[in-house]
Amino acid sequence: MGSYSSEFQNKLKETIDNPPQKIVNSGGKPINVAGTRIKLPTIGWVKTYEGLPHTSTTKFTVSERAGNWYVSFSFEQELPKPSIKIPIIGVDLGIKVLATISSGVVFHNPKARDRMKNKLAKQSRQLSKKTRGSKRYLKQKLRVAKTHKRVHDIRLDATHKATTTISKNHAKIVVESLNVKGMMSNHKLAGAVGDANFYEFRRQLEYKSQKFGSEVINAFPFYPSSKTCSNCGQIQDMPLSLRIFDCESCKVSLDRDWNASKNLEKLGL
Repeated sequence: MGSYSSEFQNKLKETIDNPPQKIVNSGGKPINVAGTRIKLPTIGWVKTYEGLPHTSTTKFTVSERAGNWYVSFSFEQELPKPSIKIPIIGVDLGIKVLATISSGVVFHNPKARDRMKNKLAKQSRQLSKKTRGSKRYLKQKLRVAKTHKRVHDIRLDATHKATTTISKNHAKIVVESLNVKGMMSNHKLAGAVGDANFYEFRRQLEYKSQKFGSEVINAFPFYPSSKTCSNCGQIQDMPLSLRIFDCESCKVSLDRDWNASKNLEKLGL
């Protein structure tokens, strides 16, 4: 491979350290958008990986992440007509699984952080051994950025699929109010909590419920959904290590998360 000029190295380093984001404005003139090609003002024709909706817009945002370029824009969209839905559902968020709903459906957590942990550690060690600012350093830094992006994309994809299914098929959604900031302050749980994507899950439920004509009901803080028996109402201690709720009163035995989701559903009623 040929050597890179110092000017190119500086530009590449600046791109990696500070991903560019540029707003392209057409001066108020509407531009038609459709297909897999788009003509951006001052930039020209650009091919897109995905097909674009048939609409028009006056402003685009061009951004870059880990070597990939994105163009985004906003447009008005008619909300779909509400379909026949399950009246009410309880949603329990967790670390072992992403979410458990009271109907018994479980959305699994891909645990992208754990899957990529060894790869990220190896790439970070390789990065630390290279001379800062060199060609090899910049290449390796881009590899690390791409792996971080892969982790983020896996986590976001699972969250989108779960929240879309829940908000699209249920009229009322009761979800617990978690103290995410407090949980993140615990160094033993911070990594797993971040991988579970609690905040993003709640955020997506909020805006998708408006899109699909559903309603999100937040349980009041510190509601003991995991400690309460969904069959008789008995409240008992439930350490995090216990995955099965065995009621001391009525002797019912349920999965911990499923029991919590049933209690959330009753709270909504």
